[in-house]
Amino acid sequence: MAKKGDLTQTIKGLMRNHGKIRNIGIVAHIDHGKTTLSDNLLSGAGMISEELAGKQLAMDFDKQEQERGITIFSANVSMIHEYKDEDYLINLIDTPGHVDFGGDVTRAMRAVDGAIILTDAVEGVMPQTETVVRQALRERVKPILFINKVDRYIKELKLTPEQMQQQFMKIIAEVNSLIRKYAEDEYKEKWTVNVNDGSVAFGSAYRNWAISVPYMKENGISFKDVIEMTNAGPESEKELARKAPLHEIVLDAVIKHLPNPEEAQKYRVPKIWPGDMESDIGKQMSSCNPDGELTAVVTKLYPDPHAGYIATVRIFSGKIKVGTEVYLVGSQKKVKIQQVSLYKGQQRISMDEVDAGNIVGLVGLKDAHSGETICDPNDVITGFESIKHIFEPVVTKAIEPKKPQQLAKLIEFLRRTSKEDPTLKIVINEDTGEYLVSGLGELQIEAKIERPLKDAEIDVSISPPIVIFKESVGGRTPEPIEGKSPNKHNRFYIVVESLEKEIYDEMVAGNIPSDLEVKKKDLTLQEKLISHGFDRDEAKKVKYIYNRNMLIDATAGVQAILEVMEMLKEAFKEAMDNGPLAREPCSAIKVKLVDAKLHEDAIHRGPAQVIPAVRSAIREGMVKAKAYILEPKQFIRIDVPTDHVSGALKEISNRRGQVIDMTDEHGSSVIKAKLPVAEMFGFNSSLKSSTGGMGFFWLIDVVYEPLPKELEQKYIDQIKQRKGITDITNDEGKEES
Repeated sequence: MAKKGDLTQTIKGLMRNHGKIRNIGIVAHIDHGKTTLSDNLLSGAGMISEELAGKQLAMDFDKQEQERGITIFSANVSMIHEYKDEDYLINLIDTPGHVDFGGDVTRAMRAVDGAIILTDAVEGVMPQTETVVRQALRERVKPILFINKVDRYIKELKLTPEQMQQQFMKIIAEVNSLIRKYAEDEYKEKWTVNVNDGSVAFGSAYRNWAISVPYMKENGISFKDVIEMTNAGPESEKELARKAPLHEIVLDAVIKHLPNPEEAQKYRVPKIWPGDMESDIGKQMSSCNPDGELTAVVTKLYPDPHAGYIATVRIFSGKIKVGTEVYLVGSQKKVKIQQVSLYKGQQRISMDEVDAGNIVGLVGLKDAHSGETICDPNDVITGFESIKHIFEPVVTKAIEPKKPQQLAKLIEFLRRTSKEDPTLKIVINEDTGEYLVSGLGELQIEAKIERPLKDAEIDVSISPPIVIFKESVGGRTPEPIEGKSPNKHNRFYIVVESLEKEIYDEMVAGNIPSDLEVKKKDLTLQEKLISHGFDRDEAKKVKYIYNRNMLIDATAGVQAILEVMEMLKEAFKEAMDNGPLAREPCSAIKVKLVDAKLHEDAIHRGPAQVIPAVRSAIREGMVKAKAYILEPKQFIRIDVPTDHVSGALKEISNRRGQVIDMTDEHGSSVIKAKLPVAEMFGFNSSLKSSTGGMGFFWLIDVVYEPLPKELEQKYIDQIKQRKGITDITNDEGKEES
């Protein structure tokens, strides 16, 4: 392996050799040991001391992370590993395990090609394990498995070698069933993990050792030896770590089983880039061509006290050089690269240029956001698919500055934070002047908004949590609704109906775009829609997909319809952002323009005429198509000792909850339940007090379901009151609901 002094030179040499690069992430449920594993890998690469490995938590840079004992932000490091007498460059990202910070995991998965799925040997596959497997497979990231905390089998549970093997097989089977469940057909079997080929390893990150079946055979180590050495005391455990060093076993598996960038980009680019794969740039990306045009994606943006903003970027083709000008596709801006560097934990190694296939840190992209596409200014490309998290933001808080003179500071802070973490949605309520911040949970808003605001000494008032409801329709307008422009010269005829369930489910799964402006004939989209039962003629007429709602131009022979199309899309977007019942966002709605009569003079069909007419017709159409309110519900798993089950069940029933499943194992009960998010605030502390502090819960999924009819008016009134809406009227002054 390269000496420390030669490390930078070795890294520079390897960066140009695709076969010697692995871009990987570590993903797991909270507290299963990701950061401790990262420490071990850093120690093996000679970057932190052996004694501190597993204890230093070197990848938890942030003060909050150290205080809370959890990872909140994904962290990057590049290291060298020797495998079969050859050096390899491993670009590693350690990701958060708490569900509220899952957006960081999603963004990290765009940067990497392979993932180490980590599970706790005793807890096994937990809800967040399922979420991270799902996130990885959605980005076509290939997994391997590391079963951590195996020393607990030996010291706490006193298992025999046979019992240990049974437990391992159970966890492997569960992980493989998740891979089969969430992988696309082509990868369901190909990507399952296998104990015999070494794509599964076992060990203790805290104790610095690991083994795999091939390593055991090669070195004559058995489970019996592992048990004896673990039980024989600290010195013997250190000997085990020398005989079976964790970093060697895990990183050998990474190199053997996870793809290099050139292999991975052949199948990953068609999934994450919607452009033409037969174009020159499509071919350059799929072959990871360092001499091609530049294409790259920003996967993370974070502030640095010395350098300003640092962007973590995955390069798919071409190279990035210091001082060159690049184009930001989303922001539509040219910017200059000021610094290029490789990550070394908290430090960065300066580079002059970095080739395709690598993950780098760039300074100079302050106008970018996470998910931004970077390309050559002379060859602007189609942007990459936006990086979408599996769960939507369901909790909102309103924020106002206590001192008006701090308003500018607050706006700048919120603007910066939404660039760093796009899963935080920030909206200004024009009516009340409040800033509404929506996140995946209370902890995300607290850690990424409330605490940093306090540190920045921006004094704000923060409302109690607000739940985001949605509006949808249960039927179809009996006849087209006429929308008249204020000048009465333009008429639009609109039909509103519910979007087919199969199409909506495919959008949720990420197989059909949830947001897409269809500018020209999109054969890929048409085929996807038709294959899921969509009408063939309608599939050709889709003009806009927005927040899982669809606008279709079903008109025939209408003069000048193309000239007003952008205004129609804007009206559709505004109607979908603010439904007719409570001005909540809309979901699973299909809006069809079936006819239109337009004034022949363009001056009489401008935005002020077209947008209100179409928007009011859509809203009226929704009411006639049986509009109703959807509420978010969380599927959760509760772990509680069996003698405290009644306390947990009481908490579920008190909150309109529903028990889906309940199992008992070793004196502990696992309850799977579904609860409305509106009833979940304070659930954690209530669960603790009703189970003697012994109950824990984890989020499995978030779904939207119809609000019970008897509660609908109560919630509509509450939402209107909160928004300060006295009457919801349409754009022509008629009451809508």
